Amino acid sequence: MTGSSVNTERLLARLSELGSTGRDDTGRLVRLAATSADKLGRDRLVGWMQDAGLEIAVDRIGNIFGIWTPPGADSSVKPLMVGSHIDTVINAGIFDGCYGVLAGLEVIETLMESGVTPKRPIAVGAFTNEEGVRYAPDMMGSLVYSGGLGIEEALATVGTDGSTLGAELARIGYAGTHEPGFLQPHAYLELHIEQGPVLEREGASVGAVENLQGISWQKVTIEGDANHAGTTPISMRRDAGLAAARIITFLRERAHASNTPTVATVGCIEFEPNAINVIPSKATLTIDLRDPDEERLLTEEKALADYILKLAIDERVTISTERLTRFQPVTFDSGIVDRIEKAAGMRGLRSRRMTSGAGHDAQMIARIAPSAMIFVPSIGGISHNPKEHTPDIDLVAGANILLDVVRELTTSED
Repeated sequence: MTGSSVNTERLLARLSELGSTGRDDTGRLVRLAATSADKLGRDRLVGWMQDAGLEIAVDRIGNIFGIWTPPGADSSVKPLMVGSHIDTVINAGIFDGCYGVLAGLEVIETLMESGVTPKRPIAVGAFTNEEGVRYAPDMMGSLVYSGGLGIEEALATVGTDGSTLGAELARIGYAGTHEPGFLQPHAYLELHIEQGPVLEREGASVGAVENLQGISWQKVTIEGDANHAGTTPISMRRDAGLAAARIITFLRERAHASNTPTVATVGCIEFEPNAINVIPSKATLTIDLRDPDEERLLTEEKALADYILKLAIDERVTISTERLTRFQPVTFDSGIVDRIEKAAGMRGLRSRRMTSGAGHDAQMIARIAPSAMIFVPSIGGISHNPKEHTPDIDLVAGANILLDVVRELTTSED
């Protein structure tokens, strides 16, 4: 198939159209999971799938699948699955997730038009609530699909706006009837923008993603005493705000001094009573720890826990922690990663093996099927931002690599 190409105009036009779907009154792209804006995006995607002649299937968590069973293919064998997600963060760019879904659809249509007859079905999937902005945890649709979270628990999830996921999926018409996991994949491929600076910095066009970082999220609550900012001596304070600051600096200094790829982030913080002239009586913060090695991630979690115990004594505050999310690192299928590298070389593209720093649906589907990811460059490493950008030439190159690998995986005897 090398030398054949996806329909550039069709792929780019759909990316643009989906990127204009679900914008708010200020022009921001805000297509949060199971909202009315999400329905608009889902309806547009399903329309394109139907136009291509795909069978549409929606499961109970709202995952959408467009399935192509080529004439003569054995419908009883497991399909090759490609895809990603189309829900967004608040004020998003247009490529995150959507590129993988639309490129997957484009690959199927290109194969149809080329006369290639795969030996197994091909399914393109759009998983629900990958971003986790409205409902937690993120990557929920693929997590439920792979058996990592029960469907009833997921549907009962209450969102940041007080809504319930199950009721919202029903409201927008995407509470499907299939049980999650009904379509067991032979293998899974996800094409995605890198969302980081590595490929651009190194002048590589393609990332063959061989593993994905483990993720540890927790919420820390610190309780001290509110008191007057002017009359309370420093030595007599139980300052929850100071304790929060010390946790932040501990995490940064430890990560900075390490020769490992560990990263640590405090993304949310709140003080009470949050007044300029009152010592904070309470501080709540979130901590995001990531590392591609499970043992190192466990070491960082223990170092933080030990520090928090000491800090509570030093600052005379009470500190409690709550685990929000914990995913182990994922190693992708080496055979598929090899095929991605080979496909890039055959097209004269420079590639590099790499680790994904972000979480993706592929890490969940890897629990039930051989999986791998393809990355293309993100200019400036920017994502989750309207400035998110990947040049057309790289978008098309990535889709063509996906095309080559999909063809090989569906026409070989493996």
